[in-house]
Amino acid sequence: MSDQNHITDRAALLMHRARVTDPSALFLHQAAAEDVQDRLSMINRTFTKVAVVTPFADVWRAVFPDAVCVADDDVLTLEPGSHDLVIHAMALHWANDPVGQLIQCRRSLQPDGLCLVPCFGGNTLTELRAALGQAEIEVTGGLSPRVAPMGDIRDLGALLQRAGFAMPVADSATMTVHYDSALHLMRDLRAMGETNALNARLKTITQRAVLLKASEIYANSYGTEDGRIPASFEIVMLSGWAPDESQPKPLRPGSASQRLADSLGTLEIPLKD
Repeated sequence: MSDQNHITDRAALLMHRARVTDPSALFLHQAAAEDVQDRLSMINRTFTKVAVVTPFADVWRAVFPDAVCVADDDVLTLEPGSHDLVIHAMALHWANDPVGQLIQCRRSLQPDGLCLVPCFGGNTLTELRAALGQAEIEVTGGLSPRVAPMGDIRDLGALLQRAGFAMPVADSATMTVHYDSALHLMRDLRAMGETNALNARLKTITQRAVLLKASEIYANSYGTEDGRIPASFEIVMLSGWAPDESQPKPLRPGSASQRLADSLGTLEIPLKD
């Protein structure tokens, strides 16, 4: 795939991530790691060969000290069939080929291995996206991409099926973080390495007038009574299993041995012709 077809400018993304120096700025990764721990605690199984795909290995090594941590490059350095658990951690929104990332995760799993994918969903930073778009139109008369596209939960769940996972599941929760202003939010995004790395972005510094206008629009449209502004971060959790013969399989249509109406204790009314 040529650079022109890439969604993400990887060089810019790596530069932004290299600026991350404060571990506390990665609170979203830490929250995702805690969620993964909670989910694994409910599975009656011990995972001993763990791999984590992440740009911030230190966060995940604190939770999985024996895990193999690899970068979220276009080609993942994972050995085929070598893991019983793979976590693709909070990086899928920057992938130029998200299905390809999931396929590589599945191939690295042993049969009946589990893949967990915490990632940002489509409701992430909706307020900032709207404020920046309106501000840029009002100030410059144009519009440029400023926030990475993020799939909604239904689309993200479909990626698991396309990647060949069995028993795919997707659910989400939204975390709302409050800031003094939109400018403070943008500063926090910079601190966590999540500023604009889209290939189609404007390659010039954003005008100060656009940022100030966006901050004004944000406060007017979404501000709370205490003068602060909310920022939404939707965390979607995808889970799927590497196919294996031991897994339960859906019955063939029409093969049921008991009527649903009998199980529910209701009267079945046949449709009229």
